[in-house]
Amino acid sequence: MVKITDVARHAGVSPSTVSYVLSGKRSISAGTRERVLASIAELGYRPHAGARALASSRSNVLALMIPLRSGIHVPVVMQIAVAVVTAARRHDHDVLLLTQEEGVDGLRRVADSALVDALIVMDVQLHDPRLPLLSELGRPSVLIGFPAEAADLTCIDLDFHAAGRECADRLAGLGHRTVALVGSPPEVYERQTGFAQRVESGFRESVRRHGLSAKVYPCEATADAARALVRRLLAELPDLTGVVVHNEPVMDPLVRAFRSAGRRVPEDLSVVAICPDELAEHAEPPLSSVAIPADEVGRRAVDLLMAKLAGEDVPAATLLPPRLTTRASDLPLGRIGER
Repeated sequence: MVKITDVARHAGVSPSTVSYVLSGKRSISAGTRERVLASIAELGYRPHAGARALASSRSNVLALMIPLRSGIHVPVVMQIAVAVVTAARRHDHDVLLLTQEEGVDGLRRVADSALVDALIVMDVQLHDPRLPLLSELGRPSVLIGFPAEAADLTCIDLDFHAAGRECADRLAGLGHRTVALVGSPPEVYERQTGFAQRVESGFRESVRRHGLSAKVYPCEATADAARALVRRLLAELPDLTGVVVHNEPVMDPLVRAFRSAGRRVPEDLSVVAICPDELAEHAEPPLSSVAIPADEVGRRAVDLLMAKLAGEDVPAATLLPPRLTTRASDLPLGRIGER
């Protein structure tokens, strides 16, 4: 293992000079600094994380607040969390997980104890009670999600408004005139969670622009709720030919319930989903969908946070554009019933 003394000997300087180059605690001439950095690169030296933390008064730990509560699709949350941990390790940082239930108290606890250098917060509500504290803590933070007012905050997420709009646009473009949005569980809307609100607003924007007949239906994340909702949909919208689904656990039960009620997908009903690609690809039939880019969201959240820790300017808002992939679950209205 290469040591700091090996780097110092190779660069022709003292070990303390190498330490100052790494920590930035003293001004080092440009020539000496370049020589030390060249030796570090050539020898493959990697500073010990604990030593770096002591030298820089940093913990080299990021906090990630994850939403393990009702109405949240845990596999997507964990996919984002794994991406955050993996990206943080590439920056030689570890990740401390906080649960949503810890709320404001959890954020204050880790900030006051100097356990973490910076924070990533998920499951952002339109009027999130944690936001005033984030502004007070004096530690860099990134939100995965957008509140109603995002001034002085750094936020990243899929553009869920555009995703809802694009799904409805897809159905309208296929000629469908009566459509529905099967949304997140009711408690997600009651908490005013940003992503659910924005999917609905984008869906409604498209519906108005195309002059469609449409309704929005929150749905509990169970097969029984999906079956009950199908009965309600067909009673309230007998001319229904297109459905947007933004509720991962009920996608398959919903399609099966429609089939049991005599509406086959896509022969009698077109379905477009907002979900991870792997879920859409393995559905029966494979669903046309807007992907939830969980890996990219987690990775880029860490990149934004590391840039802030380095004192760099970062964009206040990063909205990832929706990507709709067509598969086997939607047909033009004129072809409904052909098969």
